[in-house]
This record gives sequence, C-alpha cells and structure tokens, in this order.
Amino acid sequence: MLTTRCRMCGKEITATNKIQSCGCPNNMIVQTDSITANDLSEIVVVNSEIKKNKSNILSAKDLSFQEERKKRKVKKLNFEVR
Repeated sequence: MLTTRCRMCGKEITATNKIQSCGCPNNMIVQTDSITANDLSEIVVVNSEIKKNKSNILSAKDLSFQEERKKRKVKKLNFEVR
C-alpha cells in the first residue's frame, strides 16, 4: 500500500485502484503504484509497501532457449541491384 503526503496542503492519500487527488494547486494524483504532481519535490512518500510478484515467469527450458538464441549470428543477405 502506498501512502503519500502533499507538503502544500498537508493532505495524506493512501493509494487504491481509484484515482485520488489532493485538490491543491500542486495537484498530486495517486493511483495504485504511481504518483504524479506539478512539483514532485513537494511530495513525501510516507509508506511504500508495494508488493510485486517476483516469481520467475519463464521456465528453465525457456531461459535456456533464450540464452541459445542470443548466441546466433545475424545472416547478411546480398541482393542484386539492377
């Protein structure tokens, strides 16, 4: 869960799936794991417990295939121009 505070207005926002804004001239907007504002130096991240899935998407077979693919040479084609 991401919690941020705007220094201009002092409003603290906890991130959800909805877009939330503080409403001051800095216009801090928080949604799930992203923060935007007119001046990011006026934003303080209070809590940043973002849970990311670190499981490996590719299997061992897929990884070995990718490693073999990196070793391939580029075949150059010569075309005859008339």
